[in-house]
Amino acid sequence: MTTGTSDILTVELGERAYPIVIGAGVLEELRTLLDTAHNKGTVGIVTDAQVGPLYADRVKRLVVDTGRSVSVHVMPGGEKHKRLERIEEICGSFLADGLDRTSIIIALGGGVVGDIAGFAAACFMRGIPFIQIPTTIVAQVDSSVGGKTGVNHPLSKNSIGAFHQPDAVLIDMALLQTLPDRELRAGLAEVIKHGVIADADLFAYMENESARILAKDSEALKRPILDSCRIKAGVVAADEKEHGLRANLNYGHTFGHAIEAVTKYETYLHGEAIAIGMHAAALLAQELGMVDAGFVARQRACIAAYGLPTTWPDLPVEETLAAMRKDKKVRSGTMKFILAEAMGRVVQRTDVPEDIVRGALDAVRRD
Repeated sequence: MTTGTSDILTVELGERAYPIVIGAGVLEELRTLLDTAHNKGTVGIVTDAQVGPLYADRVKRLVVDTGRSVSVHVMPGGEKHKRLERIEEICGSFLADGLDRTSIIIALGGGVVGDIAGFAAACFMRGIPFIQIPTTIVAQVDSSVGGKTGVNHPLSKNSIGAFHQPDAVLIDMALLQTLPDRELRAGLAEVIKHGVIADADLFAYMENESARILAKDSEALKRPILDSCRIKAGVVAADEKEHGLRANLNYGHTFGHAIEAVTKYETYLHGEAIAIGMHAAALLAQELGMVDAGFVARQRACIAAYGLPTTWPDLPVEETLAAMRKDKKVRSGTMKFILAEAMGRVVQRTDVPEDIVRGALDAVRRD
């Protein structure tokens, strides 16, 4: 649905359905969301040291306009800070500032902030509502939608967490103008992923419009954001807690999460690791006879057009393989891979011999 200059999608979860509002300037709609919210208590804003100085005061003013008290918690930025101690710090801060079961939490930032704030909302007073205001591409097109919240453990990414759906997602495209170029490119890996798994036309669009998208052209960016949210919302509505279909959204992530873990989240941004992971997944699918060399080359060229890596010469094969065995999708010691059959169509495989996986990792190192 479109209203004014914004588009509204709905994540259809029955009584827990919620809107995704997309457009330039939609941040102002926060006041309406709070005015109509059931919870009327103090609002807790979670942001980080990069985003806070840019937008926290603005969001705070919007909250104050509704007559509410506000507590702002600023955490360090970056994936390496996505640890369990952050949850204790946030909950302690909010307890000290008088938040209770009538409160609402706002996640203001990228995917790390959204995951942590959402998990804090799931834990605080055994669960209170929260609103996502994603400020990066990766958060806007992927992590802010779907209710996956959590933190990392040194042995495995996102292994501690909970499903806790937001009450709303406000995607203000104007916030992307302050996004660093590296963060923009990394986030676009998730859009490319959505094209590979579910929308060949979206993938072709990403191939053809890379220059405009990288220039942060609002019109060029709108379609990838809308289409990605539409894909994500549909999958979440069909399989909220990843019993089947939702695992398809993890294309490239079994490899990518392991790469993040072995580098201690310090070498690659999430989207950069996923870009390498998608190339590894394509090589694996080719080795299994599921796609041809043309598919691998086409995907690789699209990833490279956005300045994203596809290889890692120093990749430690055995250490990465060990990290993959700790992936959340592993069941009874068996790894699950999301692999392409064609552009826009993937399948889930649990029958991949480990020596072929090892070969794909080795190819990423030397390809």
